[in-house]
Amino acid sequence: MRAHLLQMEIVWEDKAANHRLVREMLETTDFSRGDLVVLPELFDVGFTLNTDIAIDHDDSTLSFLQSLADDTRCIIHGSRALRSPVPDHAINCATITAPGQTPPICEYAKVHPFSYGRESESYTGGDDITQYTWTGQSGTLTIMPSVCYDLRFPELYRRGVKTNADAFVLGANWPAPRTGHWRTLAIARAIENQSFVMGVNRTGSDPHLDYSGNSIVVDPQGEILGELSDEATVLSVEIDAQRVRDWRQTFPALNDMKMI
Repeated sequence: MRAHLLQMEIVWEDKAANHRLVREMLETTDFSRGDLVVLPELFDVGFTLNTDIAIDHDDSTLSFLQSLADDTRCIIHGSRALRSPVPDHAINCATITAPGQTPPICEYAKVHPFSYGRESESYTGGDDITQYTWTGQSGTLTIMPSVCYDLRFPELYRRGVKTNADAFVLGANWPAPRTGHWRTLAIARAIENQSFVMGVNRTGSDPHLDYSGNSIVVDPQGEILGELSDEATVLSVEIDAQRVRDWRQTFPALNDMKMI
């Protein structure tokens, strides 16, 4: 079973262009039925605070993600903005689709809007975690989605591992000045939870920020299985689901976990 992280240079506020870009990147990707494809946070518009543009009003991004899953026969870990009950606000969601299945198999509302970047002025945060199952040739992983800024909050991932998560997958628009934090936190979340961490970040620039990519896959012992620099490309990594079980059995640190 393989994970494919699409580190893309998002076209600002242009859903159709970004849908095409994802298709183009997958044309040169060697994927197999049942693989996992992961897209950056708000891959269809970029990290815009213009919620009227960001919101998937007509479900065009959802339809794209569903058709992508059907065409590739892969699980697609995508992203889109949904309308919030709060006026003039949106919800920043990870949307996961699977071949032949509607509605999405999972939708997760980003719990921690990035207040330093004013996201909380336009997006409301979620209030719960969720999970989905990825089954491949080497076994099954229970995946907890998260989004970008969530990575800074270890208690979120502790809740995930308490409810049997084996892997954490996140899409991000993580700014270049804090690239070192991104890498360190991804490794820390993997080690402390004895879980896979797969984080895909965008690259390039938007009207406000620069992004350095650095998409990364980390195994449950903190070993880096794959990592990119700042190029727009796909990181494809073989995932052995058994690594989680083996390491947790060999070094059962999670048995001593106390939530106080």
